[in-house]
Amino acid sequence: MKIIDRYITREFIKLFFLVLASFTIIYLIVDFFGRIRMFLSNDATARQIFLHFGFGIPQIISHTIPVAVLLATLITFSILSRNSEIVAMRANGISIYRMTLPVLILGILISVMGFFFNEFVTPMANHKAKYIEFVEVKKQRRMGAFSQNQIWYRSRNAIYNFALFVPEKNVLKGVTIHHFDQGFNLVMRVDAKEASWTPNGWILSKVMVTRFPPGDFPVVERHDSLPADIPEKPSDLQAVQKGADEMSFFELRSFINKLRSEGYDATRYLVDLHGKIAFTLVSVILVVLGVSFSLRSERSGGVALSIGAGIIIGFSYWIVFALSISLGRSLTLPPFFAAWSANFLFALASAALYLRVRT
Repeated sequence: MKIIDRYITREFIKLFFLVLASFTIIYLIVDFFGRIRMFLSNDATARQIFLHFGFGIPQIISHTIPVAVLLATLITFSILSRNSEIVAMRANGISIYRMTLPVLILGILISVMGFFFNEFVTPMANHKAKYIEFVEVKKQRRMGAFSQNQIWYRSRNAIYNFALFVPEKNVLKGVTIHHFDQGFNLVMRVDAKEASWTPNGWILSKVMVTRFPPGDFPVVERHDSLPADIPEKPSDLQAVQKGADEMSFFELRSFINKLRSEGYDATRYLVDLHGKIAFTLVSVILVVLGVSFSLRSERSGGVALSIGAGIIIGFSYWIVFALSISLGRSLTLPPFFAAWSANFLFALASAALYLRVRT
């Protein structure tokens, strides 16, 4: 049995890395021709282009691992079926369930390693790629810093402090603006519940203005709304704000807890938090689904058919997953259900097909 396990494991791993490399190269080529105009119009150097796409590879790998697992499973067992090796193993008393055990174990290991890869490698690489695009190539000023607690941004004569930037709505939450004089003495502090971007600039709502006259007590003013003297546009702040794909699981969870403690809506980030786990674990589900498709009968395991089925199934999962995530971010679905609904659907289909495989 150990020889058979090693044989199936070796074939699966070989095909897994071959498919993963192929999809990564194809993705890079398509992305390159889709974005090269932006780089050339901004006079990007060859080094900047190379590093940007290089730092984008971990994200591509993270996205293509499930499909690579599915295709490797389909092709592995299709080849075994075509060469009558499955018939030989079954003739020696080895059940199909036992044959698939090495691949199932590999699927679990790949899911675990994928989680740690997304935890330590992908967020850092995404952050580097974003920095190259916005700061080095597009020449946007990066006069700010993101932390789990706040977003800090330094302008000409002020320091801005935001609890949250919502780029989809061009809204800043929890705004604090410190204005200084030439000697870097605090002359005014503006606190607002939020700031919204309009054609006329930023508009603050629920505002408290505190002025600090020299040698006198502070003067406090309150306003329902007030124009904000913030010269930066929303596009300038994108170089500072971190997206969910630039944060690790635990960093994102801490950020969500911080937003909740301050009374802000963290639904979007909560959906992404569940999505990080759900997308990682789908590899195990797709292993079961791949085995079921390739072994539904010994005659239906053609390699070409397996590749076609793998691509269709993989893209189907991506579509369902992306759609449910979008519904969760728009508050149409609860965060947990939005992130896990695609996994639940494909798990049910996998279990039903797997139980019908002839042992």
